[in-house]
Amino acid sequence: MTSNEPLIDTLGRVHTNLRLSVTDRCNIRCFYCMPDENVRFLPRREILTFEEIERFVRVAASLGVNKLRLTGGEPLVRAELPRLVERLAAIEGIYDIALTTNGILLEEQAQALKDAGLARINISLDALTEETFRKIARRDGLDRVLAGIAAAKAADFKKIRLNAVAIKGITEPEVVPLANFARAGGMEMRFIEFMPLDAENNWQHDQVLSGQEIRRQIEQAIGPLEPAQRTDPSQPATDYRFADGSGTIGFINPVTQPFCEDCNRLRITAEGKIRNCLFSTVEWDARALLRGGGTDPDLAQLLRDCVRAKKPGHGIDSPGFVRPARAMYEIGG
Repeated sequence: MTSNEPLIDTLGRVHTNLRLSVTDRCNIRCFYCMPDENVRFLPRREILTFEEIERFVRVAASLGVNKLRLTGGEPLVRAELPRLVERLAAIEGIYDIALTTNGILLEEQAQALKDAGLARINISLDALTEETFRKIARRDGLDRVLAGIAAAKAADFKKIRLNAVAIKGITEPEVVPLANFARAGGMEMRFIEFMPLDAENNWQHDQVLSGQEIRRQIEQAIGPLEPAQRTDPSQPATDYRFADGSGTIGFINPVTQPFCEDCNRLRITAEGKIRNCLFSTVEWDARALLRGGGTDPDLAQLLRDCVRAKKPGHGIDSPGFVRPARAMYEIGG
């Protein structure tokens, strides 16, 4: 094995996409992600520093990783995040940096992030009515999210996506307004099936509002959808465009239509644990090497070990599925 051989698992999947959680803290409490009260956040000393993140990404880039996504928690609560973006954008081999945010703090930071080198942004928007927004987020803030979306548009990001978690019995009335809002604003809408990663362990399969159901609802209310070309074979979404040419809709269906066979993603948590799957029950400790005298080749080998151990799929619908002990906010979205 050569020192710069790509990160390939036993099924031949080449891993080029890294999701970096920069914090487990958040300023809202969406029930599909976090507990409502008494959240135990990591002590700040356990969170990777910008220097440690930069070093880890440099090693990953030397192994073929070229796309990054910053996540949380809510990444914008991490102080001086544009400075981290600027450092990561300067790493040789990294050509695309994206961010997933709830948008609450985006109005103040959008332009600085764009200037630092952030190319794309995903903004969580589960509802356009305050009542439903608060039912999900368990906090107020819809007006601030909408202001953040406006600021992202003003900053002229290359692509703005709106992400909505689809939850049966709650979000059906929001589907069509969200689709219309996104296409009227020249943004891409993505609906994501509710996954078993909530902190309070209340997820039930019958709460999943499937991508197929959402598509049917949109076509009945707005008009036909046509399959759109996949620009990235490993992307998690199945994309459609409106037949009238006025926008695109993506469906991320990890429960009803798993896309594991094309997965090229790795994750590292805010405290430096590498994961080869969102639903992995095993982690590899990069922080121990970063703070314990480990070399860059040691970090590279840890990444290789993690990738080689990747399973064929997450197995949500299999009888032997074991949900991870950590919730979404602890893993990184």
